[in-house]
Amino acid sequence: MGTPTMAVNLPFKPEPVDSNIDFYSDIESSALYKMLPANAKEYVKASPHLLEYLHVFPVNTYGIPLFISELKKDLRSMKSPNIIYPVNDTTFVHILPDPDDVRNYYIPIEPSFLHSVSMMLPTIETKLIDLIDGLEDDPISDKERAEVIKKMLATVAVIRPKGTDLAVMTGSSGQGSQDLKTKIVTFLNTDFTAQKKMKDTKKKHQVPLTPDGKVILTDEEYRAIEYLLIRDKIDMGVLKPFLSDQYIEDISCDGVGPIFIEHKIFKGLKSVIEFKVSSELDEFVVKMAERIKRPITYRNPVVDATLLDGSRINIVYGTAISRHGSNFTIRKVNEVPLSILNIVESNGIDYTAAAYLWICVEYGMSLFVSGETASGKTTLLNAITTFIPPENKIVTIEDTPELNVPHRNWIREVALAKGKGEGGGSGGEVSMFDLLKAALRQRPNQILVGEIRGVEGAVAFGAMQTGHPVMSTFHAASVEKLIQRLCGDPINIPKTYVDNLNLVVIQSAVKRPDGQLVRRMISCNELVGFNPETQGFTFVQMFTWEPVSDTFVWTGKGSSFLLENKIATMLGMPESRKAEIYLEVEKRAKILERLHKAGYTKFWDLFHMMTKIKKQGLLTIGS
Repeated sequence: MGTPTMAVNLPFKPEPVDSNIDFYSDIESSALYKMLPANAKEYVKASPHLLEYLHVFPVNTYGIPLFISELKKDLRSMKSPNIIYPVNDTTFVHILPDPDDVRNYYIPIEPSFLHSVSMMLPTIETKLIDLIDGLEDDPISDKERAEVIKKMLATVAVIRPKGTDLAVMTGSSGQGSQDLKTKIVTFLNTDFTAQKKMKDTKKKHQVPLTPDGKVILTDEEYRAIEYLLIRDKIDMGVLKPFLSDQYIEDISCDGVGPIFIEHKIFKGLKSVIEFKVSSELDEFVVKMAERIKRPITYRNPVVDATLLDGSRINIVYGTAISRHGSNFTIRKVNEVPLSILNIVESNGIDYTAAAYLWICVEYGMSLFVSGETASGKTTLLNAITTFIPPENKIVTIEDTPELNVPHRNWIREVALAKGKGEGGGSGGEVSMFDLLKAALRQRPNQILVGEIRGVEGAVAFGAMQTGHPVMSTFHAASVEKLIQRLCGDPINIPKTYVDNLNLVVIQSAVKRPDGQLVRRMISCNELVGFNPETQGFTFVQMFTWEPVSDTFVWTGKGSSFLLENKIATMLGMPESRKAEIYLEVEKRAKILERLHKAGYTKFWDLFHMMTKIKKQGLLTIGS
């Protein structure tokens, strides 16, 4: 994706760098290198541009940053973080405090960060274009395209060894005594097509070339250009560090100004990467929309899409509907979904509540995970898919693909909006309603809907009536509000149908007494039935979250309608033994705790271990 030039607004005045320091071949001679801790030395050896950054960073003012390979949750309490951590093999992030703002600084450190190579790029790109026609095969994958760019760059550019006179490499040494023929050859080998007017000085810039026409670069410039070409032509441009950072949840640009992020550890941060003028931002969002094959125009100024990594993106173009101009928001998803034990680890739920959900999901109860925006609904819904029996056939229906189900027998379907086919053509609309109707003909054991918000709700409840368990997310902050939305426009579920939904889990982003914003399951509720006389609904709270102690209370122990009247009855348990089902909840809570202590916290590992446990017959209720 071609990317317009963006400003890097550092929050400090860069220190002058000694030009005699060789960051690439003589790192250990640097005095600053000798001051670094052992882990930092390993980082700068592999990525010399990190040492360059540290030389311009005012260490005397802020101190040497703390280098951490993996961020832990206890860092959340750090008041003035001065931390550098790796994002990938080439990119690092520096978290720096801002004493004047609640948002601290987020500084991506890329190979191109300190090297202004924009004047050289037009020449290099022109030469690369000349080589494209000679390619025997068209590269298909991004990895193949990156390798092609590397090979082509090595063909059109050469690295100038340290200490080598540039005049020697260009063939212009002793130019004063050159004859006319030599001067003409030198003139012809100078690439004036790359000359560009600079905004401030209006001076011309000449790119140094060897006599055979190769661009002469320093080692630093070569690495920077190689990184930029791959980043901007294949990846998502300046957003690459943000998208590569596993600790970022949301990325947003509200208009001209900095890119803001929501960080899992350091919460709200502001990036030093910013758009200075609206034309730059407009150009960026247009190119970004083209990259994801969803072109944006003044006639179609809003785009919702999914990036290759599964992240959700919303783009708004122009000032017609956004007074601050173009903007975009990216909600990242984890490459590996969080498991239910990951959520237990963060105290989002406890073992007992998870065990209760395990039994309900395994025995076909329909449930909604409901809550407000960014409350962790989809994360929890995805986590409890490991409780679905491994032999089941699952159909997922979403307008934006987010769910990641561990089962092999899984049909994944995504709605298609009218006129938003690949390439922006006038494709026919395939709605969630259409997909849900089609799913009923596919004989699924379980239907998962990304979110119910419209007429597809009627089909979902129809599926529940015909014995198809349905799980979905829903936007409502309480059971009462959920019922109001279900029975009102545009969903319009008859009140007598609502109790086909068995469980409502209310999820919320809440503040603990220490002020920390956390995601919690604040209640788990069983829908018992509708009373036509009072026109009211009966529901039982099975679990509630206690905010003062930040713990969960099993308020419905001994009074579960689902466990006793549905699941126990389904299993043929006599009335005298139905109370034993509560012991099963406690048994499974202990199983989850043991799996947690044994280290089976990863999503896929947990699912495979639970499958083994089921095969061994350890989950048979009443045995």
